[in-house]
Amino acid sequence: MSTPVAMQPVAEPATGRNGPRAAQRLTGFMPLIALVALVAALAVADPDFLTARSLTAVARTAAPLIVLAAGATLIVLCGGIDLSIAALASLTTVLLALWLPHLGGLATPVVIAVAAAIGAVQGLAHVLLRIPSFIVTLGGMSILSAVALVVSGAGTVRVVDDTPVAWLELYLGGYVPMSAAMALLVVALIAAVLKATPLQSWISATGYSESAARLAGTPVDLVKIGAFCVSGACAGFAAVMLVSRQYSGGPTMADNLLLPAVAAIVVGGTAITGGHGSLWRSLAGALVVTLLRVGLPIVGVPSAYEQILYGVIIVVAVALTLDWSKVSIIK
Repeated sequence: MSTPVAMQPVAEPATGRNGPRAAQRLTGFMPLIALVALVAALAVADPDFLTARSLTAVARTAAPLIVLAAGATLIVLCGGIDLSIAALASLTTVLLALWLPHLGGLATPVVIAVAAAIGAVQGLAHVLLRIPSFIVTLGGMSILSAVALVVSGAGTVRVVDDTPVAWLELYLGGYVPMSAAMALLVVALIAAVLKATPLQSWISATGYSESAARLAGTPVDLVKIGAFCVSGACAGFAAVMLVSRQYSGGPTMADNLLLPAVAAIVVGGTAITGGHGSLWRSLAGALVVTLLRVGLPIVGVPSAYEQILYGVIIVVAVALTLDWSKVSIIK
């Protein structure tokens, strides 16, 4: 009988241990690096870009996108995705425009609550029926778009008195748009709640490994439903911002924000497989995407190429941030 031989663990090379960590740190700074590079490039292309007027316009344009991306980031961190945020925001603009004459200032919290409830219903469908979030929200997007068309009569709903939402068009200190300040406040509040409660670790655990999270006692189903609820509320608030700026609601008003919102999340470094990322990264990603939208006409690129750019950005960003350890088979 042979004598068992004790196997000594082989020490890992320092480069193998530190390389991935250094790469992760670099990836974490990529949104900021891209943001600074874009600002510098646009300033060179158009010297007037760094004026207060231009920067204010960029901030106002970015505000709804920041709020949309912030809410959807929570679902992506859980390992899911929400394709219905833009359709939900469009429907909410219609509801707000219709309800403002009757509810006045109460219309804003009411439509945000309705949007949150719709998000929660989608979360419940995902959790209880065990349907992938992609399918649930794809179906939700179709349903919400159809409802918006029916409710609005397939047309724009004008807002006669925008006083209850006009405060979003004010400026803090004469320079900072109120909508941009509120978008930052939304991100800060959600981030603070996550940090001060077990929610952050629960969301990360759910995204990293749902089965392991369940074994550890994490209320995975409630976490997912809560993420969908917050995402719906954010879509509702983004709709309020759009109505305050457009003085109307429309069944397709926010539809063009879906790809930018997804691009903002992945450009910010949030892994589409879940578990890795943050709201602040999505904020930086939203600013990058907004600068690209604003910068294309400056450098002479037709706006028709915008959707092509978003598609390329999403594919490249997902390839760079994907957690390959969780993807053994590509389908």
